[in-house]
Amino acid sequence: MYTKVSGRKMLLGGEWVDRERTIEVRNPEDNQFITTVPAASSSDMEKAIEIAKEGAKMASNLSVHERMDILRKAAHLIEKEKEAFAYTIATEGSKTIKEARKEVERCIETIRLSGEEARQIGGETIAFDQAKGSENRVGYFYRFPIGIIGAITPFNDPLNLVAHKIGPAIASGNAIIVKPASVTPLSALKLAEVFCEAGLPKKILSVITGYGHEIGDVLVCHPDVQMISFTGGVDAGLAITKKAGLKKISMELGSNSPVIVLEDANVDDAVKACVSGAFWAAGQNCLGVQRIFIEESRFKAFCSRFVELTKRYHTGLKLNETTDMGPLITEKEAIRVKALIDKGIEEGATLLCGGERNGAFLQPTVLTDVHEKSELATEEIFGPVVLLFPFTNLDEAIEKANAVKYGLQAGIFTENIKAAFKAVAKLHVGGILINDSSDYRIDAMPFGGVKQSGIGREGVKYSIQEMTEPRVVCFQL
Repeated sequence: MYTKVSGRKMLLGGEWVDRERTIEVRNPEDNQFITTVPAASSSDMEKAIEIAKEGAKMASNLSVHERMDILRKAAHLIEKEKEAFAYTIATEGSKTIKEARKEVERCIETIRLSGEEARQIGGETIAFDQAKGSENRVGYFYRFPIGIIGAITPFNDPLNLVAHKIGPAIASGNAIIVKPASVTPLSALKLAEVFCEAGLPKKILSVITGYGHEIGDVLVCHPDVQMISFTGGVDAGLAITKKAGLKKISMELGSNSPVIVLEDANVDDAVKACVSGAFWAAGQNCLGVQRIFIEESRFKAFCSRFVELTKRYHTGLKLNETTDMGPLITEKEAIRVKALIDKGIEEGATLLCGGERNGAFLQPTVLTDVHEKSELATEEIFGPVVLLFPFTNLDEAIEKANAVKYGLQAGIFTENIKAAFKAVAKLHVGGILINDSSDYRIDAMPFGGVKQSGIGREGVKYSIQEMTEPRVVCFQL
């Protein structure tokens, strides 16, 4: 039981509003009540879109230096409140306080990059006289904002992934409506407060809290929303593409990322990187290491060392400075992942360590002998589970790494430059890390995948490209 307290409001067209219907936000660690947020209705979303039509005009009329000033001020304000932001992330979500602090630092970088990239939006001249009969024509193209961006964000990076939508949208002169995950809305609302304080004109930004099945379709299907930027699961992404109609779509849909370890690799370096890559944020990470392919001559040594380090991984209270891994986002999710583990073991997999569940907590889990066509190996687990496979040669490892519907990022550990370049050429992914796990990203790089891992690229500069359109200008002299 708890005492009812005044809940957080949502930002609708620049105004903070509440609603009779609310959503409870709870700490997944112990299900403790934190606060409530409004459960927006479809009419709330329609109103936000109507206001954003005016906001889009205002945003496009902001000068570049005004956009830059707002983004710089926002980054400065987040810097001043770093610990408060980290605490919010760590209480409403799965991340430990140490993981949350790193997310806040990345958010600051994302917003700063957005301010810097605002000045870089440009075009180029066109040689119209390359076409016969156009000798007296000159011109160029430039990029202009597309209007209203609809952003749908997940729970696993509740601050920085929101920043990756808002920052580029403001930098490129668009209005944006954010629908954050209903289990982790507080970080997004806190970020919206910062932008209000930084001087962003009203009507440009809305953060609408609510259930996806009630307000999501309005945002996705509305003809006045010119682009949907979505980060989440494949099933939801496929549903959005069917409903959205003729508009721009950018999607990051996750993966079950592979790492290849050749016999010439430094095993200690590979193990350390892959343990961190597998269990960061309790494995709820689109870049998380899920499948590791180890050359047979090093397989036993790698498994032994990997299990040793995994057993040292401290699972516990998120605000404890010594904790390495917290809970999954809900107990329901922990039950789902535990069921996948149990099913894999029934199908013949060998459990090397972990696999125990207590509420939303699930111990870091390492499996071998997993059937390569099983759900564990072919789907995104999105939990603290990693699978170890032996292989005999690089061609075999690449074939197995590619034998799934995903292709976000991959890693390879080797001292052989030819082997590294072969992996670069043959792995069907959006990014390849040499002598690192798949779990690496900076906020300035083009980020996204192939196959069912997504459409388009994020990363501030590349998001701006997605959020703008070229306009050709031609003068006849």
